[in-house]
Amino acid sequence: MRVVYKDLPLARHELAHGAHEAARCAGAAGRYWGYHDRLFAAQPAFDRPDLIRYAADLGIDASAFTRCLESRQFAAEVDGDIAQARQLGIRGTPTFLINGRRLVGAHPVATFRDVINDALGRRRDAEKEE
Repeated sequence: MRVVYKDLPLARHELAHGAHEAARCAGAAGRYWGYHDRLFAAQPAFDRPDLIRYAADLGIDASAFTRCLESRQFAAEVDGDIAQARQLGIRGTPTFLINGRRLVGAHPVATFRDVINDALGRRRDAEKEE
């Protein structure tokens, strides 16, 4: 099973795009998930000084992180994720796609378990037919 996490900064949150880029910069420093979690806890405080402080708090080199932000190193990747979401008809977060099945919004763990087990069962059935 492969898990892919995509960016979808919502347009109504004017600082969200920069926060998504900042998370990618943190990822380049090996700290994506810690930074991601910090953003969720701190939202909506996404002004540039805040983003740089969060990185420093996580032990990310502030100079390298700031250069990454200023160069907008990951803007194209974030924009690509936005375009892909639009193409797939995804308009909000969270949205999960599991073998083509769409789950929108928060769901209990049991729902994910059922959908994943169903997808794995269909995969096993297809392998038997080969």
